[in-house]
Amino acid sequence: MDDATAHAAFIIRGMTTKGTRFRPSDWADRLAGAFAVVDPNNRMSYSPYVQPITLDGIRCVAVDKKLKESDPTAYRFLQAFAQSNELQTDNAD
Repeated sequence: MDDATAHAAFIIRGMTTKGTRFRPSDWADRLAGAFAVVDPNNRMSYSPYVQPITLDGIRCVAVDKKLKESDPTAYRFLQAFAQSNELQTDNAD
């Protein structure tokens, strides 16, 4: 388990509850990109709270539990995203 998953409140997997892969294939990068910041050199950096990762060959998004405290609305949005798209989750609370 890497740093992103060690502190994750939950993992959103790119696999639906029916067992099909979620599309588009870059969904995890897009979702994490919505929480990214642009530095003074115009380089995008993913938020330390929302990271795209790959687990067992499946694209996922690891959501750090600290986001729940620092931005509860964003945390609820990510939970709702997973639920509305019927995505598998780990440690969702």
